[in-house]
Amino acid sequence: MSTSLTTCEWKKVFYEKMEVAKPADSWELIIDPNLKPNELAPGWKQYLEQHASGRFHCSWCWHTWQSAHVVILFHMYLDRAQRAGSVRMRVFKQLCHQCGTARLDESSMLEENIESLVDNLITSLREQCYEEDGGQYRIHVASRPDGGPHRSEFCEACQEGIVHWKPSEKLLEEEATTYTFSGASKPSAQEGSGYNFFSLRWCLIGASLCLLIVYLQFSFRGSTFL
Repeated sequence: MSTSLTTCEWKKVFYEKMEVAKPADSWELIIDPNLKPNELAPGWKQYLEQHASGRFHCSWCWHTWQSAHVVILFHMYLDRAQRAGSVRMRVFKQLCHQCGTARLDESSMLEENIESLVDNLITSLREQCYEEDGGQYRIHVASRPDGGPHRSEFCEACQEGIVHWKPSEKLLEEEATTYTFSGASKPSAQEGSGYNFFSLRWCLIGASLCLLIVYLQFSFRGSTFL
């Protein structure tokens, strides 16, 4: 029941947003569970959403879990002459790690999550099918905490060779690395600046003393000749 509701919500949001984005063209959204990545018919384009958030429900043991690693594959085609387009979509499933059954389960998503994912789809569609500037992609943040590290052995997308990661973790890692590097370099730079300052000061003092000695020597000689 939740799967059919999610499918209907996907179509509802997609049609509403495409009516605004491209009102002169007619688009359809088709759910295709047999869609394969990088297997495209001539003229078709691909967009892969790698960081969606979804909730899974095991149909065998009723275990539920949240995942921020849901992969969604889209294939897109625009017939410019007919002003009609088609999007084929596949949401990759996950296995329940609680009961160990080999049955793949589908995810359900909140409406606000679907809206942000459709926005990303339309951005890619405008770039690839219409050759326009689609704008900025929205980075989807999970509405609930993730259940732990991603386990690829239970992920249908991973089993089919799709490598995906969670951008928020990568960005945090890069920020931490950058901060650590900057923090480590700043003290040494300050120490180096202090060392150079004192060295320059002592050089100036030494040069002044040398000039003073030379001046006194010439003054002494002048007074002797007189």
